[in-house]
Formats: sequence, C-alpha cells, structure tokens
Amino acid sequence: MNNDLSRIDKLSKYLKFSLGTLIVIGVIMVYSASYMYAKEKFGNSGYFFIKQMMFVLFSLGIAFVVSKTKYKFWLKFALHVNYAACFLLTLTFVPGLKTVIKGANRWLRVGGFTLQPGEFVKYTIVLVSIVFFEKFQEFDRNKKINYLVCMGLPFVLLILQPDFGTFSICFFAMSFVCFLSSFPRKYFYSAFVAGIIVGGAVLISAPYRVKRLLAFLNPWENAQGSGFQIIQSWIGFANGGFFGTGPGNSIEKLFYLPEAHNDFIFSVIGEEFGFVGVMAMVLLFLSVIFFGFSLAMKVKLRDGSLLMAAVIFVVGIQSALNMGVVLGLLPTKGLNLPFISYGGSSLMSNLFGIGLFFAVLRSYRDKDSTPSFNTSTNSKSPTTSSFQNLRNQA
Repeated sequence: MNNDLSRIDKLSKYLKFSLGTLIVIGVIMVYSASYMYAKEKFGNSGYFFIKQMMFVLFSLGIAFVVSKTKYKFWLKFALHVNYAACFLLTLTFVPGLKTVIKGANRWLRVGGFTLQPGEFVKYTIVLVSIVFFEKFQEFDRNKKINYLVCMGLPFVLLILQPDFGTFSICFFAMSFVCFLSSFPRKYFYSAFVAGIIVGGAVLISAPYRVKRLLAFLNPWENAQGSGFQIIQSWIGFANGGFFGTGPGNSIEKLFYLPEAHNDFIFSVIGEEFGFVGVMAMVLLFLSVIFFGFSLAMKVKLRDGSLLMAAVIFVVGIQSALNMGVVLGLLPTKGLNLPFISYGGSSLMSNLFGIGLFFAVLRSYRDKDSTPSFNTSTNSKSPTTSSFQNLRNQA
C-alpha cells in the first residue's frame, strides 16, 4: 500500500509539473501572439497578457478550492450543477446580457469581462453522466427521464447558440463515460451509433457548417474567405521550419492570422519555435494524458476513477481537436487550446476540472471516501478500478 501511495505521489508531481509548464507557456505565448494587436487596438501591448495573468491566478484559486472539497459532493448535486450551467447557457440568448460574436450567442457580458458558459458544460455533463450511467439499472423510470432531460438540454442549447465544437466535446465525453461505466453494452453501442447519426445530421443542417467542411477539404477554393484562416495557419508553420523564427518573431500574428492569440495560437508556436516547439507541445499534452490516466487507474474508487479519467479525456480530446484544426486536418471549429489559448472561461473551466481530479486523489489518499457505486456484477471488490473492469464489461 505504501508503495502504491508513493507511486501516486510521484505521478501526481509529474502531472502538476506538466500542467504548470503548459500554463506558463500559455501566458508567455499569449503575450507573444497578442502584443501587436493589443497595441493597435487598446494602446497597450500588455493588455491581453495582464488579463491572462489575472485569469490564471483566479483559475488556480478555483482549482485549489475545488481540490479541497469532497468529490462526492459534486456527484451528489450533479443535476443541480448541470442545470445551473444550462441556465447560464440560456442567458446567452437574453438581449442585454448576450454578446454576439461572428453570429454566435456563446458569451455573456459580465462587467468588463465575457463569460462563455459552454466551457463549463463540458465538465457538468461529465458529472451527470457518471451518476446516470453508473446507477442506470437502479433508477426508476422518473429518475431516468429527469437525468435524460438534464443531459439533453445542454446539447439543444449548444446547437441553438450555435457551438458545434463544444457540442462535439460534450458528446464524446459522455460517450467515454458511458463506455467505461456499468451501462449495459447492448444499449451503449446502439445509442452511440444513433448519436453519430444525429451529430452528422446537425453538422450538415446549417449552411455555415457545410461551408466550413468544404473549406477544410479545399481551402484554396476560397482563399480570401472561408479558407483564409487555415491557409495563413499553414504559412505560419511553413515559416517556422524546423527550429522556428525565434520567440516573438512570428509574421503571421501581425494581423495576418485571425485569432492568433486564441484558437490559432498553436500556429504562432509553430512559427516561432518550429517543428521542435510543436513536438514539445504535443509531448507536454501527451504527458498530461499519460500521467492523468495512470493516476485514474491507480485510484480504486469506481466513481472517482471515472471522474478523473473523464477530466483528462476532455482536456485531451479538446487539445487534439484544436491541433487538428490548426494543422488543417479537421474542419475549423471554435475551440481553443487548453491552458495555452487566451481566455478566462477556458482556464476557469479546465482548472475546475483539474480541481475535481485532485479532489478525488485527495479523497483516496486521506481514506475519507469509499466507492459510491458498485453496480458491476463482474467485480469482486467494490474498489476495483473502472479500467480494470473494462475487459469484463466489453
């Protein structure tokens, strides 16, 4: 047991180091990618840098507080937390509160800051999914309906905004939790296929999404329109070569590449630090995924292990989608790079998720928690990890 805890401590330190490195790189790159734009628009080259520093400090505070809570509290009130996030999503349609950017109602104006509620839904949907799928066979009909409504509501609101990027992440996160849970396999596969069909229908139902898809397939067809952003991103990577142009020497960020400090900051990294910098970023995110999943497998709390794995999955899938978009491997979506891109909502939500991750870890270490769920008939012990049961469940 002591050896197990020692291993957990070591993995935890590695994970914290990887996350801390990403956050520090993010602050530096936000300044590098935005200082010219900030100088031109606000007369202060450090405008976005200062705000990002404030976001980092506030978000780290959130992570610290959440990590000191009992993770079972969040699972117990998962419905309430998710409905609260849905309420915030609903406010994005209210005149006077909503902020419309590029035709999408994704933001709320709060004082001098904007809040994107969809960022938080990625984690509230995980909390609800864990409870629903793990206790599915115990719930009566009314409870099942209540949870299904609570889980379906965010998807409806995200499509109405519209925010297909967050919609996709929520769908994959829910599917991931379902796959690792005790939810009956015969229902899972049919529901997953149905979800893919519905998602595909939603994708082609809006002309702007079809336009983005076509631009992804052949951006040169409309190089000054829908294909402009991805072409400029490619130029940035091409300029970077193997070792890059050097810190602060990106050309694309000088009003060529839209969203240089936000969704397409990975392109600026590629230009300034080249292939070496790109691979370093990929390895950092892979280390977060590896250490995160390794810890989730070692924590023998079924619901806690699921929560830890789901948090890391959300970070991993969003990172992969953002990099895929910036490299031109996927259609353009409004997704930022976790811990790197500018934005307070993204930092707060992702560090909230990391806080949940370490709340589970603390509970396991302190022995103040026992597994909430024990629905697996193949498990000999209530503390068997979700990953260890996966082979039997499949």
